[in-house]
Amino acid sequence: MENTNKSNNPLTILLASPRGFCAGVDRAVEIVKKSIKKFGTPVYVRHEIVHNKHVVKELEKIGTIFVGELDEIKDKTRPVIFSAHGVSKEVVKNAQLQNLTFIDATCPLVSKVHREAEMLNKQGYHIYLIGHENHPEVIGTMGQLDDGSIDLIQTKKDVYNIVLPNNEQKFAYITQTTLSVDDTAEIIKEIKTKIPNIKGPIKEDICYATTNRQNVVKAIAKKCDLFLVIGSENSSNSQRLVEVAKKSGCTNSFLMHENADLPIDKILTCKQLGLSSGASAPEILVENVIVQINKVRGTKVEEISTVEENVSFKLPRDLQ
Repeated sequence: MENTNKSNNPLTILLASPRGFCAGVDRAVEIVKKSIKKFGTPVYVRHEIVHNKHVVKELEKIGTIFVGELDEIKDKTRPVIFSAHGVSKEVVKNAQLQNLTFIDATCPLVSKVHREAEMLNKQGYHIYLIGHENHPEVIGTMGQLDDGSIDLIQTKKDVYNIVLPNNEQKFAYITQTTLSVDDTAEIIKEIKTKIPNIKGPIKEDICYATTNRQNVVKAIAKKCDLFLVIGSENSSNSQRLVEVAKKSGCTNSFLMHENADLPIDKILTCKQLGLSSGASAPEILVENVIVQINKVRGTKVEEISTVEENVSFKLPRDLQ
């Protein structure tokens, strides 16, 4: 049966810009490709290089083997790449003990947080890290220092439960780079109330790409009755975009991960659809979703831009 919506009632898609790959993801993916070009195949990667199944599968096709831990590497003569999320010092030490050739694809903005943690620790600060438990970036950041040097704060409730020592001690906070800007601001407000003299980062730790993508989603979501974010389920920044869209007025906001079905019933009835993608989602996935929507309903795409990004990060010297 022909869909009358397709010809008579085109759907306006408000396409967020910026969206998709950030400079850190671009760099990490390029590191894998350049490593294969330099060293041949296979090249190992510890954990997903970035949190996107499509990217992982495409890199597997050209000779990348993804492993959970270094012990799973069968051929110790082959290079291993550390993911964009960063690793603990223990992982680096293990790689050295096993005489592995390793290449660090940690996003420079995550490395910045690592250096902050080390500097604050040397200056005698006890550190609170605002972030999500078990996220690779958080594990890597906490793993820069000895156990007990950093406490994890996930919610405002965690702030209320902080028990301060009786002795005089200096306190500082740092954050994961892919958090909700607004939620993090609320936690920081609470932690400053609890510990008025707490030291914060000179420049905020939430990265430019996370902030920019959330800002454009805020601008669009209030105009939409359906919002789709393309990204993997384990992608923190993609999950945060869905939350931001909901808080900004579009309660019908969904993550379009690899196994998600297009919400066709909602697409057929909505007036304006917002569309964005997480910082680890390639543009081809956005294009594919628009093609799928076009199969059930005609579309008119309007790109909404709030800022132009021109950030890039250099590759490691050995791969330049």
